[in-house]
Amino acid sequence: MIFDYETFRIIWWVFLGTLLIGFAVTGGFDLGVGVLLPFLGKTDEERRVIINSVGPTWEGNQVWFVMSGGALFAAWPTAYAVSFSSMYFALLLTLFAMFLRPLGFDYRSKLPSQKWRTNWDKALFVGGFVPALIFGVAFGNLLKGIPFHFDGDMRIVYFGSLLGLLNPFSLLVGLTSLSMFVMHGAVFLQVKTVGDINERAKKSVFIFSCLTLLFFAVAGWCITFIDGYHISSEIFPNGPSNPIAKAVKRGPGIWLDNYGHLPGLWAVPAIAFISGGVTIVLSKINRPGTAFVFSGITVAAIVLTGGGSMFPFIIPSSISANSSLTVWDSSSSLTTLNMMFWVTIIFLPLILLYTSWVFRVLRGKVTVEHIRKNDHSVY
Repeated sequence: MIFDYETFRIIWWVFLGTLLIGFAVTGGFDLGVGVLLPFLGKTDEERRVIINSVGPTWEGNQVWFVMSGGALFAAWPTAYAVSFSSMYFALLLTLFAMFLRPLGFDYRSKLPSQKWRTNWDKALFVGGFVPALIFGVAFGNLLKGIPFHFDGDMRIVYFGSLLGLLNPFSLLVGLTSLSMFVMHGAVFLQVKTVGDINERAKKSVFIFSCLTLLFFAVAGWCITFIDGYHISSEIFPNGPSNPIAKAVKRGPGIWLDNYGHLPGLWAVPAIAFISGGVTIVLSKINRPGTAFVFSGITVAAIVLTGGGSMFPFIIPSSISANSSLTVWDSSSSLTTLNMMFWVTIIFLPLILLYTSWVFRVLRGKVTVEHIRKNDHSVY
């Protein structure tokens, strides 16, 4: 093995973060376009233009989401078990909402009935809105801590509920997630469309970029008041995975400790605000291609800000802080992390190359004229 246990744990934390950012940046604008569909498309043809802007790529973008779940399961099995047990109904709701996406894309234009198509447009809206909101709500709950602990037999005991997940702070983070995905989707539509849809998308970029930065700022302010977590006992980065073999301290503002120890981390949220402002300016002066790059940077920086605050915690426990799961005590074995490392080194670049190739081949505007001329081959 070329790395020790500690290094592999760090590498897999980076890999997991990369996959989550990959989904947020690629799948995020798909979700945002779904949310905007009923509002930016005033006619059936305009809505078909909007759908066809993401129709050829949305399935490929879902790969990042699937890989994130797979990486969590394989590299952090205990964290996977806790997250899917504690957030089961929220994740199930998200999954059923996401079921509406392939159905909506595939079946919307099968019948000429306006009622049929309108109902599928609503389904695509739900398929974008619910995941975009719930993903943020889930992350907000991670920052607050999940009400679970391990009993004497190391079984997971959870005391929360679906309504408990919908607390004010988590809903604020959910709104941040929703607005940033809609912002990213609006910029993408400005890239891919012309005419009235393009103008409406430009207005949406301004509105949701401002909302994203506002919600992000308020959430950052709230972080100074909610309880954060800090390992107060000795850390064994190369030790066995034993979640209860440590002591954890809780207290307001502790999530900012990493920024105190490493002041350079403040550059990450700063980049989010700067790139968000640049996105607005570039959209206004009709440079949507470059604006899309900066909106992607904004999304990535917001996700990184959360990850940088929580490290090394993966899932804190709000009722038994010592049961919290961290990078150091909830990973798979050294052998498993090593094997998966080489698999990822081979396949992750292939996914990146494939994604880049698809977007390069399918670049260009989608117009009403395109819809009319190629009616048999579009959604």
